[in-house]
Amino acid sequence: MKPWLYLFIASIFETGWTYSLKYMNFEKFKLAWSQHSPLSMAFLTELFPFLGYIIFGIANIYFLSVSLKDIPTATAIAVWTAFSLVLIKITDVFYFKTPTNFLEIAFLSLIVIGIIGLKQFSATN
Repeated sequence: MKPWLYLFIASIFETGWTYSLKYMNFEKFKLAWSQHSPLSMAFLTELFPFLGYIIFGIANIYFLSVSLKDIPTATAIAVWTAFSLVLIKITDVFYFKTPTNFLEIAFLSLIVIGIIGLKQFSATN
């Protein structure tokens, strides 16, 4: 059961990494670095996505690698990707108020069913 928990934790960090990547703007970061003091709000605003990218990325890879020791690679990557996709969609809908429709929910439900199936019928259960 622990490897599956680690896989879910990796997916949470993958979600954080994805949003860090989305909000990171390296050009603005370089500009803020050259024009502002390292403690200014403009610099810190550009620094947080970059730090999130590094921290979430390292944590994501760590937990994914730990789970890969006990879960077959193809199953782990499929479940990790699916978990991440579902978490990203949930975050988009509930936090960022992105509109959604019935078909998106239906297809995400199919992904969740696939995750459950992979967990139930995995060789490592």
